[in-house]
Amino acid sequence: MSEDRIRDRCAVFGIWGVPKPAEYVYLALHNLQHRGQESSGIVTASQRKFHSHHGMGIVNDVFTDRMLHELDGRGAIGHNRYSTFGSSSLTNAQPFVAETQNGPVAIAHNGQFANCKALKSRLAREGCIFKTDSDTELILHYFARARGRSQEEIVASCFGEVKPAYSIVMLTLKALFAVRDSSGVRPLVLGRLPPARGGAYAVASETPAFDIIGARYLGEVRPGEMVVIDDRGLRRAQLFPPAEELRCVFEHVYFARPDGFLYGAAETTGEVRKEFGRQLWREHPARADVVIPVPDSSTFAALGYSAESGIPFDFGLIRSHYIGRTFIEPTQAIRDAKVRKKYNPNRSVLKGKRIVLVEDSIVRGTTLKNIVRLIRDFGARQVHVRVSSPPYRHSCYLGIDTAETRRLIAHSKSVAQIRDFLGADSLGYLSEEGMLANPLLAGGFCTFCFNGVTRISSR
Repeated sequence: MSEDRIRDRCAVFGIWGVPKPAEYVYLALHNLQHRGQESSGIVTASQRKFHSHHGMGIVNDVFTDRMLHELDGRGAIGHNRYSTFGSSSLTNAQPFVAETQNGPVAIAHNGQFANCKALKSRLAREGCIFKTDSDTELILHYFARARGRSQEEIVASCFGEVKPAYSIVMLTLKALFAVRDSSGVRPLVLGRLPPARGGAYAVASETPAFDIIGARYLGEVRPGEMVVIDDRGLRRAQLFPPAEELRCVFEHVYFARPDGFLYGAAETTGEVRKEFGRQLWREHPARADVVIPVPDSSTFAALGYSAESGIPFDFGLIRSHYIGRTFIEPTQAIRDAKVRKKYNPNRSVLKGKRIVLVEDSIVRGTTLKNIVRLIRDFGARQVHVRVSSPPYRHSCYLGIDTAETRRLIAHSKSVAQIRDFLGADSLGYLSEEGMLANPLLAGGFCTFCFNGVTRISSR
């Protein structure tokens, strides 16, 4: 099933100027767990050295109270990881730490450098040794080789050659740095604790990280900007002029939490998704008895479809949130049970009904095909599939992990062919025009995964 989902995803968080900063990072990473569940790590900076701990798995499994107590310091950064470039192993777990001639440094990265292969090949020819297969390690080499009168100049010089996408936090013994690429592809936001709690500043991938620690959301780290947080407070510098806005629209469709504010939007992502659902009804109405989502990422789009159409909303699929890996042989029985392991049908909602099944996206289609069959097995009379994004035709090159382009069902099949493959009575996708016309969105977005138009060179 993992091959039939889109994975971004990484989460970054940083804070400076609080006692026991690891505890703040731990809480923040908990609220950013949806962005990466492969590994987690925290690095703290005291006056003289770094303290760090990394592990494979989710935040609650990686850290204990004792570990957090030992991660002392005045500033910290943290990372939740899904591999987008580089293999799945503890070697690639971030934040990375390095000792350099410019002092110790730690880094955590969300995104993927479009030109990482070319830069890595050049640095290797120049004698650089890479310990991981992650593109993030490039910045450590630039930091080690840099010349500058201050740490701010050294950090700023690390990003002159790398191309988006990146939202990065870096930690030294003297400061916390946050840097976002000039096209603003991946989100990065700024927050502050109340004065009664010291007024410390923090940066994060999404605003729910601030909610759990009681910080106030101040706004975005602007595209092309470097934010510096140290004992003197906060300073902002524009490293590069803002380029064409290429914010990842799939953050709104699927990745981001629905209770967060994304890319400067005035409403939460859940409200954006409701509007996707409303527009989806306008473009692809259906005669049906009930609207159900494929939980959880499609719930708000289904709510919007229901509200606009007047068709009642209900939960026809109940999702289990306690899915672990299966370490037994993949017999036919196990393969057939994969969907039922995650989704259990609600027979009272489905039996004898005409169903609108709302999904946020279709990758290979195999999981959704099994869900449609499952819904029919539990008594649905008709199944009309509606997708709250356009057909996903091209594998992303800016930090999203999905199947190869040739394996994406919409790359080689028409909507009618996909409908037949799914076994649905009808199939409707939200149009690209309808998606971008969402009144709650503003500015430019990257839509490469839908139309294949490349805007950032890999050279």
